[in-house]
Amino acid sequence: MMLLALLFLLTLLPAGSARGRHPPKAASDPVFGPRQVHGVLGGSVTFRCFYPPTPMNRHDRKYWCKQTGSRCVTLVATGFVAPGYQGRISLTDHPEEENFQINISELGLGDSGTFQCGLGVNGRGLSHTVTVNVAAAPPVPEAAELFYVKLRSTWTVSCSFGKDTADIRKYLCKKEKDGCRNIVNSHQEIDPDFQGRVLLTFEETPGSFSITMTQMDWEDTGLYYCGAGEYGKDGVSKELDVFVYEDKNFPKLKTTVTGKTGSSATFECLYEPLKKSSTRIWCKWRIQGGCDKIIDNSGNVKYNYEGRVAMFENPENKTVTIILNQLQKRDEGFYWCMTNELKEQQSSTELKVVEGEPALRGPKEVEAQAGSRVDLTCSYPCQYYSYEKYWCKWNNTGCLMLPEQEQGLQGPAASCNASTRTAVLSFDPVTEEDEGWYWCGVKRKDVFGEAMAVELRVSAGELRGSAGEL
Repeated sequence: MMLLALLFLLTLLPAGSARGRHPPKAASDPVFGPRQVHGVLGGSVTFRCFYPPTPMNRHDRKYWCKQTGSRCVTLVATGFVAPGYQGRISLTDHPEEENFQINISELGLGDSGTFQCGLGVNGRGLSHTVTVNVAAAPPVPEAAELFYVKLRSTWTVSCSFGKDTADIRKYLCKKEKDGCRNIVNSHQEIDPDFQGRVLLTFEETPGSFSITMTQMDWEDTGLYYCGAGEYGKDGVSKELDVFVYEDKNFPKLKTTVTGKTGSSATFECLYEPLKKSSTRIWCKWRIQGGCDKIIDNSGNVKYNYEGRVAMFENPENKTVTIILNQLQKRDEGFYWCMTNELKEQQSSTELKVVEGEPALRGPKEVEAQAGSRVDLTCSYPCQYYSYEKYWCKWNNTGCLMLPEQEQGLQGPAASCNASTRTAVLSFDPVTEEDEGWYWCGVKRKDVFGEAMAVELRVSAGELRGSAGEL
């Protein structure tokens, strides 16, 4: 009876709750290629088969064979071409692009049938089944565009249907048994399972748009259609065949971050620059479309986020850390890391803000008179006793770490009073140039934790308030 109850409860679970629990074929057989290849008698076809770029796969034998009963007869392989096919079939390996290419020319009716492209030994290694159809004359169906996407990475596709479709509804849908399930469209309709992780963006060319989908999971493997109009009724569409595979070297980032009201939240973005001029953007996803930019690596910060958000680059571990301070309930939502280079490095994270008291405490606004001594204080709990504490001065391009007092450097200094568990930033004397935002924070092994923002205002005249002066 208990087993029946458990099965009943499992049937009530929403589809989205099963994400990532049941790896499909991709987990055990990660070779991918076209489902069907269409050609014309006397013509040629070219297609690719993809494989994970492990050291073993890079150097393993690649092959193309024809299924004949229980056997698969090799037509071309690494260093081999079967008699009768020499001069009209070739196999070219592109390990840096994670695929090998098959080219067949002078197509005959005998080139139709069921084939396999694969690695290793025929029938024993990794393989993918392909159906080849050779027609006597054109036209032939348009081939689906193939996408070989790493688990947990981001998939991006551009779709263009001409200026005549500029004012027509744009969409992405996923093929299922009973039709094509809407994922996102230009009428701001988004499938609940894809909230916060899919973005439809119009491009400069009329009738063109792009789709970006983050946190790719096993269940995202399948056939998609991007189009203009209504799928299956009117308009135009393009078939997209997406295959998700696992690259164990691809980093796993948090998909959800939780912070307390008044405290801070820390986000990590992937960053492996190809050139120094690469752009990094952090933005907030909008259900009505688009992503509202908050900060970028060029020093642009949205006006109502000044003093609240900072970007720290960590070239050693190829990440960028974003810290958002002074959390409020309205900060909840999905935040995206975006780049103009490697699209797979883009990612999204959901921020949840819960009620509670920040662990770091101190005056958030301090006024002081130029020439006086001022101490900015930041009290921390026992849980942070072993963490590294820091003070930094915020600016549009980051937060400049300030020297510690025991180093004997002049100017602002940070020290920690172990008995009272308070980190103190001292100005003696404070100047008008010291005015601005200062952050107190903790980190461990170069990983940033909680932070607190303090605004210091310095006046040249009489002091009206001295909440932080000792």
